[in-house]
Amino acid sequence: MTTRLTIGVPKEIKTDEYRVAMIPVGVEELTRAGHKVLIQSGAGQGSGIADEHYAANGAEVVTDARDIWGRADLVVKVKEPLPGEWPLLRSGQIVFTYFHFAADRPLTEAVMESGITAIAYETIRDRNNRLPLLTPMSEVAGRMSIQEGAKYLERPFEGRGILLGGVTGVLPANVVILGAGVVGFNAAKVAAGLGANVFVLDIDVDRLRYIDDVMPPNVTTLYSDRHNILDCLTRADLLIGAVLIPGARAPYLVRREDLKKMPRRAVIIDVAIDQGGCVETARPTTHSQPTYIEEDVVHYCVTNMPGAVGRTSTYALCNVTLPYVVQLANKGYEQAVGDNPALAQGVNIRAGRVTNAAVAATFKLACASATQ
Repeated sequence: MTTRLTIGVPKEIKTDEYRVAMIPVGVEELTRAGHKVLIQSGAGQGSGIADEHYAANGAEVVTDARDIWGRADLVVKVKEPLPGEWPLLRSGQIVFTYFHFAADRPLTEAVMESGITAIAYETIRDRNNRLPLLTPMSEVAGRMSIQEGAKYLERPFEGRGILLGGVTGVLPANVVILGAGVVGFNAAKVAAGLGANVFVLDIDVDRLRYIDDVMPPNVTTLYSDRHNILDCLTRADLLIGAVLIPGARAPYLVRREDLKKMPRRAVIIDVAIDQGGCVETARPTTHSQPTYIEEDVVHYCVTNMPGAVGRTSTYALCNVTLPYVVQLANKGYEQAVGDNPALAQGVNIRAGRVTNAAVAATFKLACASATQ
């Protein structure tokens, strides 16, 4: 069978990013269909996947990322291209990854200038209006938010010195979660299981009813309005920002002056930081330097939280991305996007033009069609 498409998987270069965009079974499926798969040496190391496992399933292992970018028709990644990768983008190339354009104008402009087609995991919607490629990482981030929050509440990490679940005769921590989507639901589930008092706020009353039905009694739901948010902040030991408007920048639900209402050395985990953050004082951090203190509140704003648990995250992500990669490879861009409306919604930029309405609105740009 002749090679039909070259698919490249470079090693992620974002700080403390241990995920990889393809696992060996994906290589096998693509090569069996006649495609060529290039894997950069060491790309799977952070997820426990050796180069030999890729090679055994038909991949060509290459040492230089420039080789990947220079030869691949379709580049599959985990995180957005960083500035060092921007010169490697080639006009006509397809790049399939998390982009989060609305939080990054320089990236948006660089991708527009490159002429590539940018398909963003985070804006693909299925027929049930769900976000299938965002969901598994949101599950990981939601659960991790409580794990990290519990750690940074400890006094050696500058927190309040509070055990999340308390002990006999001592009150547990109060956990406030802004957003009842996948991140918020998973955060509430873990926090409740540890014994914390949990408050979940959202504007979707039906979603709150669902959470009321399935969560234990230590989870309280509240409609998310300005007064309820401020009231919750006065007793929040741990605040989780779990707000998502697909493709768009997250709104600020907590302003700088609001932090003065929080207990001293409370902790904020702003999971929404990938989309700009829902707390005004939030700014991106890394796993190497995850926190800072502002207004006497500990902020944790790591932009690639699931990257710390690469083994779990890689397999969870690749389970849902591979079918789309196969469609793009087997059908080509035009037919794949034409046949699959979900994939079409993932196209954010094509040949220099923004094709996602939310991204276009964020930067006040014209919005073009993904299929023309």
